[in-house]
Amino acid sequence: MTTLAYIFSGISFLMSLLLVVKLKFPFGWIVLFPKLTAGALSPYWAILGAVGAIIGGISGAYWAIPMGILSAGVMIWYVWQCTRDHDGFEKAFGAGWEDQISPQQAKRMVKRRWLFYLKMKASPEPVWERDVPFWTVPGTDRQLLCDIWRPGDGDASGLAFIYYHGSSWYFSDKDFGTRPFFRHLVAQGHTVMDVAYRLMPEVDIYGMTGDVKRAISWMKANASRYGVNPEKIVLGGGSAGGHLALLAGYTPKHPELILDDVNGADLSVCGVISYYGPTDLLSIYQHWNLQQTVSQPPVPIGENPDYKKNMRDSGRLDILLGGHPQDVPHMYELASPITHVHPDCPPTLLLHGKHDFTIPVEPTCALHAKLVQASVPAINLVFPWTDHGFDFLLPPQINPAAQSALYDVDRFLALLSNKKGGTNG
Repeated sequence: MTTLAYIFSGISFLMSLLLVVKLKFPFGWIVLFPKLTAGALSPYWAILGAVGAIIGGISGAYWAIPMGILSAGVMIWYVWQCTRDHDGFEKAFGAGWEDQISPQQAKRMVKRRWLFYLKMKASPEPVWERDVPFWTVPGTDRQLLCDIWRPGDGDASGLAFIYYHGSSWYFSDKDFGTRPFFRHLVAQGHTVMDVAYRLMPEVDIYGMTGDVKRAISWMKANASRYGVNPEKIVLGGGSAGGHLALLAGYTPKHPELILDDVNGADLSVCGVISYYGPTDLLSIYQHWNLQQTVSQPPVPIGENPDYKKNMRDSGRLDILLGGHPQDVPHMYELASPITHVHPDCPPTLLLHGKHDFTIPVEPTCALHAKLVQASVPAINLVFPWTDHGFDFLLPPQINPAAQSALYDVDRFLALLSNKKGGTNG
């Protein structure tokens, strides 16, 4: 019994330490997954710690008691902080915002911010069309593909959610860990377009943005086929996908970010959702270069003895943008959503972990403040002690931060699907 008490309390205590410690780039990758597990399973670690403390009291394992109680308290506090209510929707959409959601839509949404086990909406069975081509690269047989998820019962909300996967701009693909999420959204009547856009080094930021906007144009052209209102297109994505969604959503008419084949097309959208997407690429570059800080200008390449190491730590933003900030400063501005904020930006939902060591939260908060200043409806949900990719390691059914994010996504999409009028441009 004594040994069991120490094991239970010790494991829970170790996970609570992992949870509260902020990781550092680039070595944080070594313990990122254990830290994500600490947060995703926090209710279970709390129970383990409490059981260890109880067994310790019974068996006389007295050091197990404070360890178990402390770790259980840390985990309970984390769950409470991640899932407590906020006034973001009221500030963004006004008092009585819930009345704008139809009763039929409300029945399909997650009812509470957190349940010990969340039963996600997944019925009726959706129609899933795989590998649908939406563009062919000129002069080749190369087709860009997407998956289309749509309601199987024909009860469509009229809203299409175009999703761009996380990638660090150079790896991964569509249909990666998103099926439960998409099934849940389709059960609410939404249509989902899961896009496989081209990655570097095949293309740079111009090519990627072009693919993102081609997906918007294609969905609008095929809106009637899928029961979608072309004025109710919402973009979303995680990490690099969130960055591209924000950039495309804020620049529907930007002359430098529209390629010829979509020039003149209506590329406006009615909303954007970003899961921990980069918003200021200069800040990200400086964060990834260990020799520099946000408050210091980049060191010229010729004067930097750690040039090769910095090339590695920069996450290859030099390839994405055509050089380093000191060489092509305009590109870092052009590719940063925060530089494109204007009063006609679409409503935006930002979801970010406060401990995100890969994409720091401060630029996201700065973007939110700038959107609010421009009178754009914007919500910024920051989860304490939470890191990059918090919604991917374990499913939302048992993950407090992912559940809370899903709760807000449901309401954000429901508001936009019921909104009358045109899109922002």
